[in-house]
Amino acid sequence: MTRCLVVQHLEPEKAYLVAEALERHHVELDVCRVYAGDAVPPEVGGYDAVVVMGGSMSATTDEGFPSRRSELAMLRGALDGQVPILGICLGAQLLAAAAGAAVYPGRQGVEIGWKPIALSANTAADPLFRGVVSPLTVLHWHGDTFDLPAGAVHLASSEQYANQAFRFGARAWGLQFHLEVDAQAVTAFLTDLGDAAAARGVPRRAIEGPAAKVLAALAPTGRTVLDRFAAIVGDGAG
Repeated sequence: MTRCLVVQHLEPEKAYLVAEALERHHVELDVCRVYAGDAVPPEVGGYDAVVVMGGSMSATTDEGFPSRRSELAMLRGALDGQVPILGICLGAQLLAAAAGAAVYPGRQGVEIGWKPIALSANTAADPLFRGVVSPLTVLHWHGDTFDLPAGAVHLASSEQYANQAFRFGARAWGLQFHLEVDAQAVTAFLTDLGDAAAARGVPRRAIEGPAAKVLAALAPTGRTVLDRFAAIVGDGAG
């Protein structure tokens, strides 16, 4: 059976709609819960895909992030082996770092909440984003950003940060934003991370209030994009 490694850094930052898409395509998920002490394999091994989720730690330091080096090594091996990769938020930053790009604190401050992204012209030929209408309102929750890896295809930007999505090679995608969230995810994020967001100037109501309306509009696009990734993993499509 096709197997996907999911690296989960924090309890609320599960794979959510990514997991549902992979399961629809008969992909078996092996969730590595690093917050609970699970060890990240330093090599991709027998996995057919890798999904790396978000987290509050920094991709630039081992401090508070003991699995960082193993994750980078695993991602480099997956890139070398052309194993499909989806990195979300911190996962996108780690993918950028594994591909040789710089990751650093965002000079425009934190980007948290429902904000639009503009898709680049490159999405017209992208296996995941082709046909997706721009702009797209998504959930952001990060303070760090990254440079585009050399040779990567730029896919999306926001008013605050230029690099919101990219493809590296034919089968690796980094999404700085959270396309995987549903109502359960938003509740979990706010329960565990809402106070920290409020302390940085983004009150809970700013995220919770619009959530139902934004999620309803986002759902068809999220399902399309994530199903396309799952098809590449499970069916060999793309």
